[in-house]
Amino acid sequence: SSVTKALADRLGFVHVDTGALYRALAHLLISRGEWTDGKSERERAQAFEHARSVHLEFRHVPGLSPKNRIFCNGVDVTSEIRAPQVSAGASAVSAVPEVRAALLGLQRKLGCAGRTILEGRDIGTVVFPDADVKFFLSASSEERARRRLKELEAAGHKGVTLAEVQAQIEARDHADSSRAVAPLKKAVDAVEVDTTALSMEQVISQMEQLVRERLGMGTAR
Repeated sequence: SSVTKALADRLGFVHVDTGALYRALAHLLISRGEWTDGKSERERAQAFEHARSVHLEFRHVPGLSPKNRIFCNGVDVTSEIRAPQVSAGASAVSAVPEVRAALLGLQRKLGCAGRTILEGRDIGTVVFPDADVKFFLSASSEERARRRLKELEAAGHKGVTLAEVQAQIEARDHADSSRAVAPLKKAVDAVEVDTTALSMEQVISQMEQLVRERLGMGTAR
C-alpha cells in the first residue's frame, strides 16, 4: 500500500486501494455485530446486501495522513480499517462471490477515471486483465510482518506481537490463494518485484522507471 501511494504521487496518477473497499465493508459488518467468520449463510447474505447498498468513496483530504481517505456511508474509516480484526474479516468477506461481484463494477468505475494505479489481490487477473502495466510485489512473511507491525504501532494499535502479525499474514495468504473465487496469484504478464531486501525508495524507483518506459512518459525529473 505504501509503495502504491508513493508511486501514484510521483506519476500524478489517482490511487485506488481496492483492498480498502473490502476492509471498509468488513468494518461496517463487524461494527454492526453482523459478522464473525462468514461461515453462516446469514452472514454471507448480510455481507452481500451491504455490498449492494453501501456507499464507498475515496477522497483526497489535505492536512491528514494519509491524504487519500476512504469513506463508508459518509464516515471516514481510514484508520479503523487497518486493525487486525478488520484485516481478518476483510479476507473472509472478499471470499464471498456475491460480494466480489457487487464491488467489481465499482472498482472498474474508479479505475477508469483517468490514469490510475490500483492495488489488490486480483486486479491484474480479474478486475483489469488488460492493464497497461502489472506488478506482483512479494516479500518474506517475516519482513511483511515487521512492516505491518510498525504501521500498527504508528496507528496506535498496541499489544500485538511480531509472531501474531506474521501468523495472521500467513493465514490470510493461505486463505486468499486457496479460495475458489478470484484467488491470489500472479498474472502471467506481471513483473514480479521481490521487495524483501529492497528499500521502499528502491522499489518505487524501479516501478516508476518501468511505468514511464511502457507508457512513453519520459524519464523521472
